[in-house]
Amino acid sequence: MFLIYPWNGKTMKRLRVPFVVVLLVVAGRASLAEADTVTNLYSFAGPPDGAGPQASLTEGFDGDFYGTTRNGGTTNEGTVFRISSGGSYDRLYSFGVLPNDGTTPHLLMQGSDTNFYGTAYEGGAKNDGAIFRISPDGAYTNLYSFAGYPSDGANPRGQLAEDDEGNFYGTAEYGGASTDGIVFRISPSGLETNLYSFAGFPKDGALPLGGLVRGSDGNFYGTTFDGGISNVGTVFRISPEGNYTNLYSFGNSPNDGQYPEAGLMLASDGNFYGTTTAGGTSSNGTVFRISPEGDYVALYSFAGPYAHPADGATPDAELVEGADTNLYGTTSYGGTHGYGTVFQISLNGRETNLHSFAGSSATPPDGQYPQSGLVQGRDGRFYGTTFNGGANNQGAVFMLDISQSGGTVENCTFTLSATNLALTDLGGARSVKVKAQGTNCLWAAMSNDPFITITGDSSGTGQGMVHYTVAANTNAVARVGTMTIAGQTFTIEEAAAPCEFMLGETEAGFSSQGGSSNVTVTANGTTCSWKALVSGSFIKINSGGSGAGDGTVHYTVEANAKRASRKGTITLGKDKLTIVQAGAP
Repeated sequence: MFLIYPWNGKTMKRLRVPFVVVLLVVAGRASLAEADTVTNLYSFAGPPDGAGPQASLTEGFDGDFYGTTRNGGTTNEGTVFRISSGGSYDRLYSFGVLPNDGTTPHLLMQGSDTNFYGTAYEGGAKNDGAIFRISPDGAYTNLYSFAGYPSDGANPRGQLAEDDEGNFYGTAEYGGASTDGIVFRISPSGLETNLYSFAGFPKDGALPLGGLVRGSDGNFYGTTFDGGISNVGTVFRISPEGNYTNLYSFGNSPNDGQYPEAGLMLASDGNFYGTTTAGGTSSNGTVFRISPEGDYVALYSFAGPYAHPADGATPDAELVEGADTNLYGTTSYGGTHGYGTVFQISLNGRETNLHSFAGSSATPPDGQYPQSGLVQGRDGRFYGTTFNGGANNQGAVFMLDISQSGGTVENCTFTLSATNLALTDLGGARSVKVKAQGTNCLWAAMSNDPFITITGDSSGTGQGMVHYTVAANTNAVARVGTMTIAGQTFTIEEAAAPCEFMLGETEAGFSSQGGSSNVTVTANGTTCSWKALVSGSFIKINSGGSGAGDGTVHYTVEANAKRASRKGTITLGKDKLTIVQAGAP
């Protein structure tokens, strides 16, 4: 099998979509422990529908999955779509419609503001790519257009990573001072900063194709496709301020991985895991592990389609950690039919081929050539896309229905130790037990309201415990929130906070001539009743002396005929406005 990477004649930039010439004769080969539990949820149809999904899906806060297609849409420049776990599909946006719009979109991530942020490989004002924002309903904004060499990046394709302040960090494949790509930061309003320009072989990385992942230390970690000591790629770390460290150069040892195309994944053991598209014992790609300090281990070398049984080849997508702590991923090629695979690999390197794609000619039509990774849904199943295949050979969305232990989920029923809880306005930390009956029973837990936060495991198999916290209620109105645990609703009722009031100012000054003014009242509940109390006979309330919720107190200060200054107050609950009036001349 030969992979031929074409060049875009218009821009002379390498496209990451391979033309494929397959010279493959396979007979009587079985995959490793294959479990044909893949369901084709949706087949793309091409313009005006999407075509060629190349990026991984993202599960939204609403439980639906969001993704992009490289091609298709009304202008054949790519789309953003939404699909449910049951296959209900909506095309949210077609690229290339607006002036200076991005084209050829790639990975999406959902920000803390519930909007999705993504990269467009081409398009924008300079045709060097763009960063965009899109709401779950399809409202689209082009945030930034890259300008390219020498000061800016060009052609971003990796996933963005968000920091605590709502800024996003990512990479652009080209551009920068040496045209070898950059690391950038962009604010939610579209202010972009070039943090680092790659310098390339031999000391630095080049062409960062994958996105970034934020480590537990607050730094960001990623890979470059080229560069390093052997010019076959690197792993790097960069701080939010742009302090850069080259952690590892591939090709340091025989049978080492080469040319990592995907970003890294931070696993529960504190290490990062990734893939290389080439290298390894059979030159078909690898899975590797690397610590935040740069300690590197080659975990697995793919054997390719000619192995017996046939194995995957060319893993060019990021990995995902399942609820069972195994890693799951895809290979673009290889497997029984040469069309790619879905695989499972343990943290110590034991690999299992879960599915070999059979292509559009299979019955029913299957996907082929998956170039994206997987995402595990709240239902425990894995979801992904294939670049080709499906009923129309324009790509597909698929679901892998397999338990974390390698068997099919059977006869599962779940019960919770409780289904509701009443709390005071102070909130607190609590837990609820999940009980499961059946075989390989997977469950997931999610909060449906922002004041409820799941602090422990949000998924599991069999028996488990869900730990969560409820934030204090500062509003004088009771509230109700829910969690969905193992498909069941857990209801939390939190009491209202005591009424509190705040005056708009704490001190006011008047001359001896007096005058009129007002002070605003802010209450933490619309039903909170109040009455302003006056201390000082020279202060008179004209209107707004009482009310409920927010309001305004209008008052008058009488003229002071005496030479001595005087003070008075307007008091509302625990808050007080002190009025100081000067004496007469």
